[in-house]
Amino acid sequence: MSERALDDATVGTVAIGDLTVRRLGFGSMRISGARNPEGVRDRDTARQLVRRVVDRGVNLIDTANIYGYGESEEIIAEALYPYPKDLVITTKAGFKPAKILKGHATLPAKGDPAHIIEECEKSLRRLRVDCIDLYQMHVPDPNYAYDETLSAFVQLQQQGKVRHIGVSNVSVMQLKLALEMFPVASVENRYNAADRDSDAVLAECEVRGIAFMPWAPIILGSPKVAEVVAHIAADHGATAQQVSLQWLLHRSPLMVPIPGTSQVSHADENIDAAWLEMSSDELASIDQAAGV
Repeated sequence: MSERALDDATVGTVAIGDLTVRRLGFGSMRISGARNPEGVRDRDTARQLVRRVVDRGVNLIDTANIYGYGESEEIIAEALYPYPKDLVITTKAGFKPAKILKGHATLPAKGDPAHIIEECEKSLRRLRVDCIDLYQMHVPDPNYAYDETLSAFVQLQQQGKVRHIGVSNVSVMQLKLALEMFPVASVENRYNAADRDSDAVLAECEVRGIAFMPWAPIILGSPKVAEVVAHIAADHGATAQQVSLQWLLHRSPLMVPIPGTSQVSHADENIDAAWLEMSSDELASIDQAAGV
């Protein structure tokens, strides 16, 4: 198990508003499912996992009101409160907290401004804070005008309950609409070596200096990309996940991967990706496999 800790020089930093984070964060969607050595779901193991990533220098933790139906936020607070001064916690709202219905891939969106405000209050209590560092609109809801939903985030910021606002799962048009209403501090979209659908959104973020947090950073949907990544990983004695994360770190100086896991060993492997050295030819071969 590696004991090296991330520092600013290892992965670089990026600004989220007036905050600065290292460019390798932690996604906490799965921590409520952490299991002890006996294979039983265990809250203490989940707390140990969260403490471990912070001990290894991660200072950005991404969560949401729907992760574990609120458990993720509770576990983060139980593990880390009072929080380290340099730790940035981002949470989200915009889905309806419930169980995913059979035959559905995600929860239904819920962009009702009143719902956003209500969920913010719940997140504040669970995280034990008076102000959320970064509050992100989780997903656009086709039943509400996007600016109507975003108005709730603006209201929360004006009330001092939210420090910075981010958006997630957005198009370039939606990002530009948000920018007309407030300084967007972050964008969180699906993005990885095989899934480049958000290239235009990333480009817009680069023009404007907005942090880009790719979710599903290590899911490879292309057999060609997966084959190339596996070959590079074998050459380095690394994992495909580590290669995928290192590719993202090279992709853009504003990229902040937020890999998640429910296991300490996997979290350590993901963090160790920061020290993987890949050649320009290897990085280019991944792009070529993706048809870029």
